[in-house]
Amino acid sequence: MAAPDELFCWEGDWGLPSVSTDCLVVLAYAQFAGAPLKLRKICSPWRSPSGSLPALRTNQTKTLSRPSDIIIHLRKQKYNADYDLSAKEGADSLAFISLLEEKLIPALIYTFWIEPKNYVDVTRRWYAEHMMFPLNFFLPGRMQSRQLEKLRLLRGDKNLEAGEELEKELYQDAAECMNLLSQRLGSQKFFFGDSPSSLDAYVFGHLAPLLKCKLPNGKLQQHLKSLDNLTDFCSNILLLYFPRDGRAENSGEKASPQPDAADYDNVPNKRRKQFLSAVFAFAAMLSYALLTGMVSIQHAHQEALEEPPDPEHIGPHDHEEEGDG
Repeated sequence: MAAPDELFCWEGDWGLPSVSTDCLVVLAYAQFAGAPLKLRKICSPWRSPSGSLPALRTNQTKTLSRPSDIIIHLRKQKYNADYDLSAKEGADSLAFISLLEEKLIPALIYTFWIEPKNYVDVTRRWYAEHMMFPLNFFLPGRMQSRQLEKLRLLRGDKNLEAGEELEKELYQDAAECMNLLSQRLGSQKFFFGDSPSSLDAYVFGHLAPLLKCKLPNGKLQQHLKSLDNLTDFCSNILLLYFPRDGRAENSGEKASPQPDAADYDNVPNKRRKQFLSAVFAFAAMLSYALLTGMVSIQHAHQEALEEPPDPEHIGPHDHEEEGDG
């Protein structure tokens, strides 16, 4: 029997199986479809076969990173959460996913990556505390820049700048989108009846972080919480398909990751091997940074960094969790 495909995702927090929207979409769809994936939860993009997360490494040694491509691959493997949808329901599903991309995703990018207090107190802090040194100095800022570029692309404005006017417009569009989703869901358990589909995975993946994260600026979050059926929808999916993460949140503890296969606790020369591992990890991270353009080699007279890092946001914690999807 062939080994299952391997899925690399950002690790979870806030009672969620992952802090990443794209990872949540893939994880939810895999659960809905019953796909047997080998799951690796990490906070080290350089350990992913694509250098980004999520990433699915297939038995055909292909690597897929976009949620839509991963879902298409799972469908080809006969794991299809949309199998029972009618033609009309399939068309409705595509229409609502397009609505999410147009109306909701820009506002979520702004909420988590652009809004100053949310970015500094929540997003940047989380990623900096969970990444290994030295990437926790600059990778969160690099990720923010990419999210801003994505927002500009979605809005079709290369010169788009953050501000109250943009925030108001984005939040208005997102509230309209959530209202339409709430009306479509109604009193049903899932969007198309009693069984979850890809639309449920996309909606859950985008709304769950907004619902569960404690945000200093929670304008958009408050609107979501006012829509009882959507909040119940997210909570029910967590309870049914990701109960371990919910239990960890309720107990006030994070789900402890399983140990890495390379465990040196019971072998001779532990300190020497740990030192060699640290050197290897640093070399791997530096290579990753150089290859992706995050670090460039400077002349001796140039400043390598424009300003010193903020020690408050440094936490050399790199967790890895492996389990069955």
